[in-house]
Amino acid sequence: EPDLIARREGAAGIIRLNRPKAINAVTLPMFRDIDKALDAFEADSAVGLILLEGAGERGLCAGGDIRALYESSQVKGDLGEMLWREEYILNARIAKFPKPYVAFMDGIVMGGGVGLSAHSSHRVVTERTRLAMPEVGLGFFPDVGGTFLLSRSPGEIGTYFGLTGQTMNGPDAVYAHFADAVVPSGKLAALRETLVNLRA
Repeated sequence: EPDLIARREGAAGIIRLNRPKAINAVTLPMFRDIDKALDAFEADSAVGLILLEGAGERGLCAGGDIRALYESSQVKGDLGEMLWREEYILNARIAKFPKPYVAFMDGIVMGGGVGLSAHSSHRVVTERTRLAMPEVGLGFFPDVGGTFLLSRSPGEIGTYFGLTGQTMNGPDAVYAHFADAVVPSGKLAALRETLVNLRA
């Protein structure tokens, strides 16, 4: 199967990150395929909402494909420049998408996974959620619009997560305004079925 699966199921435009062995680490072609899928779903009147999910049991997305970025840097390639530019444009599009965009932030959600989900209109976490911005451990700022989100967290919790890269659980993510609701992971399948069967 391809690394990204995009198809309509009932009233939902499904976007499934499909690299479970790599915890669905995203690549530049995947970002481009998501953008194309959003084009199609936005134009399709039968699609009432978008649903982002990750294949496998370990998480939605562990971030960008660091190996590909490293290999590109070794040959003085421009993959990093292209990837981050297109990723940021896609994150902004998700934030302004005209249809409800629901992200299932189950399991590991890091880096690029935060960008694809935390800017959504409806963000669902579970008791298994482990959300983090590990890039701050490398001396980088919170990526994929993380600084924008953290600046809107209550009190100084955004400063704390931005400086430490500490991992958030589901309730932490809701408190910090990175998510909207905690749903038990065992009920995600039922929620998914309900969303798919909504009338557009």
